[in-house]
Amino acid sequence: MYHYSDFDRDFLAERNAQFRAQVERRIDGSLTEDEFKPLRLMNGLYLQLHAYMLRVAIPYGTLNSAQMRVLADISTKWDKGYGHFTTRQNIQYNWPELRDVPDMLDALGTVNMHAIQTSGNTIRNVTADHFAGAAADEIADPRPIAELIRQWSTDHPEFQFLPRKFKVAVSGAAHDRAVVRAHDIGLRIVERDGKRGFEVIIGGGLGRTPMIGKVLYDFVEAADLLPTLEAVVSVYNLLGRRDNKYKARIKITVHENGIEDIRARVDAAYARIRPQFTGVDQQLLARIEADFAAPKFKTADTRSFDEAYANDPLFRSWADTNLSAHKADGYAIVSISLKAHGKTPGDASAAQMKLIAGLAERYGHDDIRISHEQNVILPHVHKSDLPSVYAALRAQGLGTANIGLISDIIACPGMDYCALATARSIPVAQEIAMHFDALKLEHDVGPLQLKISGCINACGHHHVGHIGILGLDRAGVENYQITLGGDATDTARIGERAGPGFGADEIVGAVERLVLAYLDLRTEPAETFLQTYNRLGAAPFKAALYPEKQSDAA
Repeated sequence: MYHYSDFDRDFLAERNAQFRAQVERRIDGSLTEDEFKPLRLMNGLYLQLHAYMLRVAIPYGTLNSAQMRVLADISTKWDKGYGHFTTRQNIQYNWPELRDVPDMLDALGTVNMHAIQTSGNTIRNVTADHFAGAAADEIADPRPIAELIRQWSTDHPEFQFLPRKFKVAVSGAAHDRAVVRAHDIGLRIVERDGKRGFEVIIGGGLGRTPMIGKVLYDFVEAADLLPTLEAVVSVYNLLGRRDNKYKARIKITVHENGIEDIRARVDAAYARIRPQFTGVDQQLLARIEADFAAPKFKTADTRSFDEAYANDPLFRSWADTNLSAHKADGYAIVSISLKAHGKTPGDASAAQMKLIAGLAERYGHDDIRISHEQNVILPHVHKSDLPSVYAALRAQGLGTANIGLISDIIACPGMDYCALATARSIPVAQEIAMHFDALKLEHDVGPLQLKISGCINACGHHHVGHIGILGLDRAGVENYQITLGGDATDTARIGERAGPGFGADEIVGAVERLVLAYLDLRTEPAETFLQTYNRLGAAPFKAALYPEKQSDAA
């Protein structure tokens, strides 16, 4: 991972000291809440439904054990003993006292972490493939370029007051695990004629007006990437709507002006900006890349794994769902589910965080990742160590074998925490997970991405769920709309709204009807929900959702 320099540490200490003084002025009444708001947002501090919330950046989802232990300690000392991992590879603390936030930031600073630009109309935490540096299908590790973008964008003087928040994601593998097409800028590492470069995608995003991003350039050389990004954001900063925050995202700018017009403007900005980049960024990138050297992988016998797989059905089930192919022989990528049936998706207790830290230190080359799917990854574990890792995880409630299944639900905090939410998300996710666990169906169903948002802002990514659920307020009553056929991968697509919504007491039954219909419609067990939907279209699923309409038609 990236190693902080003296400059980085001094910069962070100065920012924290500055914010401590601002907090003191708010507490003594020298600053009103309106005056304090832009200052706290610059440091990741929100005012939620019941309390302040601190959002901490986990750049491109990478942590080490020392950082994870500090996150656990912060939750114990200044919160309620847990943290919430988000779809932006952040961690949120939902119950801090304002007076304690500067101490929390100082604690983060001891392990080179911060909350800068996790809020506000600026370039947010840069996200990346959570299997980076480990995946068998990887072209190149995307994290060095993500770190370069993080440093370039942090306190960039031109981009602190953009028309709206701005999100960047980077993928370095053949398979997109970073949802790059649903970001303001999505980058894919690609190869052409023996050279590595980047496909640049712009104008994606979910929320009120969901859109899939468009390819701006199919190949940009590494040396030209940063000036290209600066040109894109500069054009957006000048052209983006400021009269209506709902139309202020770059996706609207691209939609209203057209990709060809935007490309011409970016080309012109790039011609002006490129001479300012004299190669210093590439020198910095080379130093960053050295920090991301692969660990020294070990060689060991895998008989312990083979025996456990053959003789322990619980371990076999977990291995089948929670392990992914690694680029190194004898290794596997371990996905740790934070979706135990009936629990809050994305929440991890202090004890669980400390256990994960210990496992990473002992078995995982001191490397931890947070996925946008709200799970935790140990990217480098030798197969000989997997039985021990699984036993430890299971003892702490982290051994759920459901990665990619229907109970591996992405869910925003919803109306339990968020001031913007119009319906609850967490209880719906819990009820669906418990229901399908009781039915003992989810392993038969197989891969199915279910995503839930508690308002139109779509923090739960419901638009790109195979089954998406959007909670809304209808005359003071919670109503849940369903979308079908969304896709968050290489073939990204916005789901189609199925029809009228369902009450809170009806939504679990509606999901069950969809799943049972899929089981009847698939041609073979290997055909996934999304493949069946793509083959047949929405009609048979809508018929299952709304049987009363079929009765009326008859």
